[in-house]
Amino acid sequence: MTATADRPVGVDIQENEQNRAVIEAIEADNDDATVRHMPGLVRVTSPGRLVIHRASVEERLGREWETHEFQLAIISYFGHIKEWDDDQILIAWDH
Repeated sequence: MTATADRPVGVDIQENEQNRAVIEAIEADNDDATVRHMPGLVRVTSPGRLVIHRASVEERLGREWETHEFQLAIISYFGHIKEWDDDQILIAWDH
């Protein structure tokens, strides 16, 4: 049985120019993240948790970015949304 801390979580993001900054920020902020490009989407996975920091996205995007914009980028995710506020989104498992 896989421990919750190691159980992969992830997100599938539409592959387009607008979402490139989001993908780059996720990859930069999650050392253990694996990024896999597939037709039309990018799957980002990480053991245990995946965090998306607003400031990291804004830095790469060159403009203000609100975390609710993430809803427009994602196709699906696996794990639980543990936290979603103005500064970050955290995906992890409860058990």
